[in-house]
Amino acid sequence: MIKVLLAEDQHVVRAALAALLDLEPDLTVVAQAGRGDEVVPRALAAAPDVAVLDVDMPGLDGLEAAALLREELPSCRTLMLTGNGRPGHLRRALAAGVTGFLLKTAPPDELADAIRSTAAGRRVLDPSLAAAAWDLADNPLTPRETEILRLAATGAEPDEIAATLFLSSGTVRNNLTSVVTKLNARGRPDALRIATEAGWI
Repeated sequence: MIKVLLAEDQHVVRAALAALLDLEPDLTVVAQAGRGDEVVPRALAAAPDVAVLDVDMPGLDGLEAAALLREELPSCRTLMLTGNGRPGHLRRALAAGVTGFLLKTAPPDELADAIRSTAAGRRVLDPSLAAAAWDLADNPLTPRETEILRLAATGAEPDEIAATLFLSSGTVRNNLTSVVTKLNARGRPDALRIATEAGWI
């Protein structure tokens, strides 16, 4: 029996996935989470074989949760499930040690098979995403620029970002200017769009 942790912030979707997976004779959902920061505590309590994580969740995104899970419970393999097929997310997932990456549009039997393959240690990648990720340019932003842009995407102003990251407002503004230049963007909103579509933030 393969024990599964299911993390998805939309309750109806999570409940439907859990019901579908519990119909499989060799799969059982042993834990559920609605936030990324609930993943590791619930995994440590339930010891799942596979964690199925949504990419976009409150608290921590699924990719950050996957990286923490790899550190805290390396025996648990991770399968990302997302509605946003961004190649940059796939690259971040691979860097976080994720075993599988599947779109939410996949049929239920494909998800069940992906969980089995992930549990067996086999890599599972959506073919269209894999091809797009191969062609995607590397993220040109530094980790600091990425962090600042991620906060800017929440609507935070430079002064708020500076206070959060213990930086000066001038440093934040300089980094945002650098981001716009590196991405060849027309301004901050365009830079946010480019980075988001690429999956860099």
